[in-house]
Amino acid sequence: MKEEKFKVINNIRELLVIIDNELDNFPKKDIEIKNRIRNNSYDLLEIVYYANNTNDTNKKIIELEKAIAKIKIIDFLLNLSYDKKIINSKKFFKFGQKIDDIVKFLIGWIKSINNRA
Repeated sequence: MKEEKFKVINNIRELLVIIDNELDNFPKKDIEIKNRIRNNSYDLLEIVYYANNTNDTNKKIIELEKAIAKIKIIDFLLNLSYDKKIINSKKFFKFGQKIDDIVKFLIGWIKSINNRA
């Protein structure tokens, strides 16, 4: 996988790889949860790429807030998967670490934009 210079995008791409590798044994009755986790993760990557490429500060902040909402949805879905015992605690904590890193980067990015304004 090509390494991005932008850390938050790198972390999101790593999260996508983890999702692809770790969510392979979902029961058929819960496959919708898996699909939503995957789709929201790709949406998150798209939102962050857009935020990175826009020069409009207000749009950038709006997109970053959308990205935070997306990552919170992913976190909820992973939590639900853990509660339903679809994923074990090891996988859950692996996802949690990556999600925490992404949220920290996104919040830091918003703060840096606000400090410049």
